[in-house]
Amino acid sequence: MYQYLRSEFSGRTATVTLERPDRRNALSAELMRELTACALELSARKDLDAVVVSGAKGAFSAGADLKDSTRWAGGAPLLEQREIAGLGQRMARAWEELPQITIAAIEGYAVGGGLALAVALDWRVMAHDAFVTLPEISLGIPLTWGTLPRLVNLVGPARAKRLAILGERVGAADALAMGLVDEVCGHGKSVQRAHELAAMVLQKPKHSVLMTKEAVNAYAMMGAHAVSFMGPDQLELAAASPESRAAREAALKRKD
Repeated sequence: MYQYLRSEFSGRTATVTLERPDRRNALSAELMRELTACALELSARKDLDAVVVSGAKGAFSAGADLKDSTRWAGGAPLLEQREIAGLGQRMARAWEELPQITIAAIEGYAVGGGLALAVALDWRVMAHDAFVTLPEISLGIPLTWGTLPRLVNLVGPARAKRLAILGERVGAADALAMGLVDEVCGHGKSVQRAHELAAMVLQKPKHSVLMTKEAVNAYAMMGAHAVSFMGPDQLELAAASPESRAAREAALKRKD
């Protein structure tokens, strides 16, 4: 059904794997649309109580795909530009609003939009040799997708600003210490550990788990939409600037 996602089901748990290994599971416009559709499909499943999200070939995600020309549709009509700019925000919110408990299994790295997706989930399990980083500002664009309120909830305002502004590479131990991830495990063990956590969830009364998640999210994200609703427009405005174009071109040259 999906070109860049693989979905597997075992009992009451689903495993969704990002599958663009040739692009390090980078989030193209099409992959983000597939992730959004997948979240909506899973949300309607009454037989599922937990969802594990991982990336293929030893990496969670390299973030937004800078080589995807449709992501930077500067010459397109304004409505099309806004639709594309809002893809990430809609994707992250769709995953955040899933009724099931959601767990990110992070191997290798979760960069930029990859980390934005991970923090939209309930819990994060990270391999001890993996890292996370948010390079958006270095690319001349603000951190959007509703990620800043989620970061503040997890690590507090000062650390959220440091993560977003400095774009430092954060290893697993530091990510655990600041509350950005919930558990650290051995290399290649993140999916296994995520499933172990899912199994623990399945032992609890289903409706109490559901209502607890709803209550926590309602409080934690109270007012988040008020500070994030202009995110797509901020992204589109910043991405069109000469400094942003230059930063993206420089980044692409470093990767080639």
